[in-house]
Amino acid sequence: MTDRRAYLDRGVGETRGVVTLDGRPERLLIHRDNDDPFLRVGARVVARVAQVDAALATAFVDLGQGRQAVLNFRPEEKPVRGAALELEVRTEPRRGKLATLRALGPAEGAPRLIAPAPEVSELVSRLSRAPALIEGRAAREQADAAEAEALEVLHPLPGGGEIAIEPTRALVAVDVDVGSRGGGDAKRVTRAANLAALAEAARLLRLKGLGGLVVIDLAGRGHDATALLAAARLAFAPDNPGVAMGQIGRFGTLELTLPRRERSVIERLMEADGRLTAQTLAHRLMRRLLSEGEAQGGARLLARCAPDVAAAARPLTTALTARIGARFEIQAQPAYSSDRFDVAAQ
Repeated sequence: MTDRRAYLDRGVGETRGVVTLDGRPERLLIHRDNDDPFLRVGARVVARVAQVDAALATAFVDLGQGRQAVLNFRPEEKPVRGAALELEVRTEPRRGKLATLRALGPAEGAPRLIAPAPEVSELVSRLSRAPALIEGRAAREQADAAEAEALEVLHPLPGGGEIAIEPTRALVAVDVDVGSRGGGDAKRVTRAANLAALAEAARLLRLKGLGGLVVIDLAGRGHDATALLAAARLAFAPDNPGVAMGQIGRFGTLELTLPRRERSVIERLMEADGRLTAQTLAHRLMRRLLSEGEAQGGARLLARCAPDVAAAARPLTTALTARIGARFEIQAQPAYSSDRFDVAAQ
C-alpha cells in the first residue's frame, strides 16, 4: 500500500506544491505570481481563430495581447477563421512550443479569461488524495528537496545501481545502470535493477514533469518481458489517461509516451544551457530571507547577490515586506556569480 502526502509552500511571489510517495517526492508543482493566467493548464478562455491549416488539422488561435496557442481538431470539427471559441488549456507552452487547447464550444466577444486554472492547493490535494495539506517550514523543506532532486540527472536505485534521465528535443532518455549492485547471479541482479528502475523512472518523470516519448534503456539482455511490462504498467498507472506503451525491443529498450501537461520543472527553473534562471535564484534568495526573518525576529537582514539576481528579486520585495517587515536590504555585487548569495543579520 502506498502512502501519499501533500505539502503546500506559500512562498514570496511563488507557491510550490509537493506530493510525496512513501516519503519521497513524486510531484512538484510551481505557480508564480507573474505566470500568465491565460496559459496555465485548466484555464478556460475565449479566443479567436487566427489561422486554419486543414491539411494538418491544426488551428492557431489568438488569446489577446500577443498570445497564441494551438488547437488540434477533427476534420468534421474544422473551425472557421475569425470565429470565437471557448477553450481550455490542455498543455502549457514549452521552449519552442505553443500551448495547446481543447475546444469546448462556440463563444462571443473578445479574447478573455473565463475561469482561472486550479490553484496549487487544489491540484496537490487531487493528486495525493491526502486528507490535509501540510504547510509551513516542513512544506518549504519538502519543496526544496523536491526541487533539488528534480534538477539532478543521475539518481540512485534502491539496492544499488542508478538511472540517468535526460530530456532531448525528440524524447526523454532513461538509462539503467546496474553498477555495483549485489545480491546473487547476474541475471537475477539485472532483473531486480530493471524492476526498481521502472518504479523510480515513473516517480522521477512525474516529479520532473517530463512527458512525450520516453525511451528506457534497460540493463542487460534476455529480459523477462512479461514481468517488466506488468511492472511498467503498474508504475505508470498514475499518469493515465494518456499513457501508451510498446513492447520491449530487440535492443532492450522500452518505449512509451506520457501525457504532457505543465511545463517541466527543468524548463521552468533553468535556462536552455542548464544554468538556473535569475528568477529561480531570486526566489531562492527570497526563501532564504523569509527563513532568516522568521528565525531572527526583529533583526535587520543584508543580502548580497549578483546584479541579475538583485534585479529579478526587486519585484518580489513588496511581498516579502508584507511577510517580515521592511527590515532587509538587497545589495548587488558585480563580483558575485549568479548562483552565489549571502544573507546575514546586521
